Amino acid sequence: MSELREGQSGPGDSTIVTTESYLSYEEFGRRFLEYAASPERIAGAFEKLTGEAFEFGPIGVGPGRIAKLSAGVRLGQPRLNREVQDNISYDLVIPLDIDLLIDLAVDRYPFHVDGTIHLHLTVRTAEPLRVLIDIAEPQPSNVRINVASASRRGELLRILASVDHEIRRFVARYIATEIRKPNIQAATDIDVAARLDAAWRL
Repeated sequence: MSELREGQSGPGDSTIVTTESYLSYEEFGRRFLEYAASPERIAGAFEKLTGEAFEFGPIGVGPGRIAKLSAGVRLGQPRLNREVQDNISYDLVIPLDIDLLIDLAVDRYPFHVDGTIHLHLTVRTAEPLRVLIDIAEPQPSNVRINVASASRRGELLRILASVDHEIRRFVARYIATEIRKPNIQAATDIDVAARLDAAWRL
């Protein structure tokens, strides 16, 4: 005795029972992009920056460039904030921890800097069948810092020597170089057609 399964019809029964829930092409595409560019995937692409440390200087700053600025910078754990708009986009926030020193030859002034750099990421689609995470080129204005000086004289020197501007400029340039590296480029360029072809061959 045969058993009637869901999705089949019996004798004299023209009704096909199905449990499939279909999506429009547009809805499928949107869900696919949400999945392919999920916060977890994007955050993972930038996780390797966590704990990275670099130094810059000494460089001449201030009037006549007589002061020398040097600094050690450490990057913290990135945070990802979803921005609500038509495009899928994110604000990637990377914490900064900076120890810097202004050397006047006759005196040295240490500073500690806390801050963040904000990167704007937009999910885009491209030919032939690619998902791209477009990262806006970081600018000094994307770097936000809070400088603490141990003395009023040091605070005045920081302003005169344009220390804040130099930090923002250098950090923005460093991050711009990092996001061009192959490991981040590979994580932000998803060739869907190539991956489907590879899966089909398997």
